[in-house]
Amino acid sequence: MLNAFAQSITRPSELKALFSYKFSPKSENIRRHRQNLTKDENKKECYHYLNLTSRSFAAVIQELDDELRDAICLFYLVLRGLDTVEDDMTLDLDRKVELLRSFDKVIYERGWTFNESGPNEKDRDLLVHFDVVIEEFLKLNPKFQQVIADITKRMGNGMADYATGEHRENTSVATIADFDLYCHYVAGLVGHGLSDLFSASNLESPKVAQNTVLSNNMGLFLQKTNIIRDYREDLEEGRQFWPREIWGDYASDFGDFIKPEHHDQARACLNAMVLNVLDLVPDVLTYMQQLHNQSVFNFCAIPQVMAIATLALVFNNMDIYQRNIKIRKGEAVELILASTSMENVVSIFRHYVHEISKKNDARDPNFLNVSMAIGKIEQWITTNIPSSQVTTQSQSSYLFPILICIIAVIGLTIYQNLQ
Repeated sequence: MLNAFAQSITRPSELKALFSYKFSPKSENIRRHRQNLTKDENKKECYHYLNLTSRSFAAVIQELDDELRDAICLFYLVLRGLDTVEDDMTLDLDRKVELLRSFDKVIYERGWTFNESGPNEKDRDLLVHFDVVIEEFLKLNPKFQQVIADITKRMGNGMADYATGEHRENTSVATIADFDLYCHYVAGLVGHGLSDLFSASNLESPKVAQNTVLSNNMGLFLQKTNIIRDYREDLEEGRQFWPREIWGDYASDFGDFIKPEHHDQARACLNAMVLNVLDLVPDVLTYMQQLHNQSVFNFCAIPQVMAIATLALVFNNMDIYQRNIKIRKGEAVELILASTSMENVVSIFRHYVHEISKKNDARDPNFLNVSMAIGKIEQWITTNIPSSQVTTQSQSSYLFPILICIIAVIGLTIYQNLQ
């Protein structure tokens, strides 16, 4: 925590957020949840594993209303178990595929545990004690069990298809369509499942679950952003999730981008990847606009504002080719505390989209397309959110992307007429 304060020492708003987050009293939902855990050791152990696998995600889950909290905790743990199987490169392929395709049945088997994960697998302990998760899963309302089992089945089969060579070239994703499909399996289906759970709990309208395109794109926005950020880590682990259809325009080998002589191509490729993600922003905002329950809104908004902040950080940032970069903790906490209304979320998105527009270099081959993507986001905001409800830094800061878009369209038209 001291390091977080040091990083934000010149940013008073972040320091204020850090102090508030650290010392403010816990919410009523958190207090009630912690009190309930003292009466149920098995459930307490599940939340222990939730904290071990993801402290940030655990925090937002525990803020949910009582009707949803346990279901989403167990949904996350089941999918984390499935993901641990998929990620384990020490498992025999046939054994891995068998597990992936049967995991939706495993969660109904009392006492099932798994001890075959590699010793260095990060979440190995979760599978070693997976009987605890199964026991709590079987206590859920059957309507929640059905949602979790259905998504687990679909995700497991998708992961198995990918593991056996479908939708990829050797260890590399080939096309943008394959990239979208992979992200659908590992993240879009999470969006589907969460929407189904929101609606099944009656905290949100059935319409939230019915629009599967929006649910899918909520997941894709997060997953694709993380894939861009994790370039160096994935390269070193032998994974290639950037689609060849994009990076193949800039290099003959996926590892070329870390070489100094490929600096310009690396920058252009990075920005092309960010462009692919920017196109999802209008759907992300549309999805969040339909939410009514406060705890559900906060739960959905926090990861999305983190993603747009990360996207602005990685855009045109060559550091991603050398190391894993993250937004400051103070910045993250400030975003968490602000993500309580649609107006605030839109203001956050607008701020970071403006940051991207400021870094958008006219010499970059993707300049026009990035400018137009920014313009479409701004158009969504001005159409769907009354300007009086959105806090902005200045009028020029949000008009700038529109002007860039207009210039881009005119320039593109002139260019095409000259061909």
